[in-house]
Amino acid sequence: MAAAAPIAIEARLRSAGLRPTRQRVALGDLLFAKGDRHLTVEELHEEAVTAGVPVSLATVYNTLHQFTEAGMIRVLAVESAKTYFDTNVSDHHHFFVEGDNEVLDIPVSNLTIGNLPEPPPGMEIAHVDVVIRLRPKR
Repeated sequence: MAAAAPIAIEARLRSAGLRPTRQRVALGDLLFAKGDRHLTVEELHEEAVTAGVPVSLATVYNTLHQFTEAGMIRVLAVESAKTYFDTNVSDHHHFFVEGDNEVLDIPVSNLTIGNLPEPPPGMEIAHVDVVIRLRPKR
């Protein structure tokens, strides 16, 4: 059963227009094997090192940005110093737990957004990202 995962990742990469290199397949397998989640470059690099995947931090960074450009994942900036990559590319929003650096999905159906400004001429709104910051009650 473990042999099926790389084949699925290879097909997913090809359908996104990316060549399934050994490093892309290994990182894609780590990234998507656990379902929808939010990871930083450093977290995926740490998982790769732990799994014995010989890959540099720069390669992880570049691969995640290639996956983003191909529409396989999306970027979620919740802090100025930290960017998360979201494997769930459907329309949804996020809770961010301050102090724990944890990101949780909010289904788009649980939030209504209205009164958006009219975009400039020739432009359209592509996506609205809402991040609701949480902290423990004091």
